[in-house]
Amino acid sequence: MRYSKLLTVFLCLILLTMNSTIVASTKEAIIKENNVNLRSGPGITYEKVGQVHKDETYAIRDQADGWVEIQLDRESGWVSSEFVSMEVDNVSAEAGASQSLILTVPIDKTHIRSGPSTENDIIHFASEGDEIQVMDEVDDWYKIKLNDIEGYIYKDLLKEKAKSDTEGLKGKTIVIDPGHGGNDSGAISASDALEKDITYKTAEILAQELTTLGANVILTRDQETFVSLSSRATVSNTMSADAFISLHYNSIPNIPNATGINTYYYHEQYEPLARYIQQEVIKETVDRDRGVGFGDFQVIRQNLMPGVLIELGFISNPEIDQLLATNAYQKKMVSGIVNGIQRYFAQ
Repeated sequence: MRYSKLLTVFLCLILLTMNSTIVASTKEAIIKENNVNLRSGPGITYEKVGQVHKDETYAIRDQADGWVEIQLDRESGWVSSEFVSMEVDNVSAEAGASQSLILTVPIDKTHIRSGPSTENDIIHFASEGDEIQVMDEVDDWYKIKLNDIEGYIYKDLLKEKAKSDTEGLKGKTIVIDPGHGGNDSGAISASDALEKDITYKTAEILAQELTTLGANVILTRDQETFVSLSSRATVSNTMSADAFISLHYNSIPNIPNATGINTYYYHEQYEPLARYIQQEVIKETVDRDRGVGFGDFQVIRQNLMPGVLIELGFISNPEIDQLLATNAYQKKMVSGIVNGIQRYFAQ
């Protein structure tokens, strides 16, 4: 009986040790910005229940669809992961350090850079099928090792893509039309940013992603030039574009809570392109789905090529305006557009 009691005590000590290890590996969220909205669920369509602020730290309860549920004193709420950095204590970090993640490169000539930014030099091109060791994560980049080469790869380039989809973009001519430009500023955001600048930022990121996947990309304007609506359609027609994507943002200043994304087509045969892009952008951003519809816009009305016009959100909404200033959210929108174009070419 005495030995039985000792065994029981010993087992309890083991269980307590295991439990303390679990507690030690709990993640914490550190808020990166001031006045970040706290919501009742994982998305901007959920009710706003409060705000959190820069450098505040909270325990993480759950994660879903690019949102993080954090524990407050007596309740919990959700914040966008764009405004959160996550930390794990030393015990957890050391436990994970001994484990390495091996990924297979899905795209030929994937860029390996000297640092975690497109401004850093390309030091090597990885081949399709190469196995790389992930050593660390820095924002949207993996620090990797390939044979004797150490560098950084943009995470999205390592996402699994259907081979037929990837090949479907090679050699395609895609015209990207950043709305407005020059003396036409478009709408003004809640933080006084100009629509013409936001559309151009999105266009640049989209062009980079499509070029990486093998497409021939043409922008209808540069950062400062004004181009007429008829000229934008003419570029698409002259170049026999496989797809024409016009980028815009909505604004209703007197309804600052308005939110959502919608996509327009003019020629009925191009409705599938609009539908695929809309579905994929909503999937990536989790913004309100305002649907697909007919739009009598000159840039797609005079366009003989497959063309759509996307309203990518309400810049008059302070929360959306804040999200659009982050590269992470811009890349979510771009991923959705690219995925939609891939689905269209694969049909």
